[in-house]
Amino acid sequence: MIRRAALALAAWLAASSAGAVECNNVSYDGNRYAICEVDASEEQLQLFLRNDDGQVIGHFSTLEKLLAQQGKTLPFATNAGMYHSSRAPVGLYVEDGAEEMRLVTNAGPGNFGLLPNGVFCIREDRADVMETLAFQKAAPDCRHASQSGPMLVIDGELHPRFLPDSDSRYIRNGVGTSADGRRVVFAISRNAVSFHQFGSLFRDHLQLPNALYFDGNISRLHAPQLDRSDAGFMMGPIVGVVEKTETSD
Repeated sequence: MIRRAALALAAWLAASSAGAVECNNVSYDGNRYAICEVDASEEQLQLFLRNDDGQVIGHFSTLEKLLAQQGKTLPFATNAGMYHSSRAPVGLYVEDGAEEMRLVTNAGPGNFGLLPNGVFCIREDRADVMETLAFQKAAPDCRHASQSGPMLVIDGELHPRFLPDSDSRYIRNGVGTSADGRRVVFAISRNAVSFHQFGSLFRDHLQLPNALYFDGNISRLHAPQLDRSDAGFMMGPIVGVVEKTETSD
């Protein structure tokens, strides 16, 4: 009886200590990645760019302090789309329903303009990666949205411009979503990878039909489960999971 009680207590403690995000270091096809998976129907995913005074947040440590003042914690965060030197978003950016930057549909320079690009859209109980023109046509009501590019996976197919033998390799990060919008997987490479390798991670290993590239060597990850919270230059948009602290109402 004592043993059964001990096992029940251990199970309860394990369940109660489970985080909002499951993060792991994995290897796939000879490359190393940090993967963080979120259930969008259960957890509070949101974007962050500026504080209440309009100043760019820029760092995970700054965001943690702001959330702590509200009785909240940050179990996961990563950079969430490309930005100008001012840290203003390059493409569509919506935070708490307020649009800061419009949708950009035309081709342009750099990875952002390598069409097709896409939008990461967070809605009630789901999150979706959508190709930009499909997003424009569907006009979903996103509570938070960030446009970036290129798309990594589009309806189960790799971006048509990705070359299997490309020697363009960098640290890269991005996000993929399931068809029902519940499963959201963020990944950052732990060694330099090509676009083809990175897209294949989402399509073939993570089995996700749509995935979007966020950025390259500036990419950073906040994942306490992995004892990791990257520092560096100020970032633009940040996506994270927010939880109330145990003592907050």
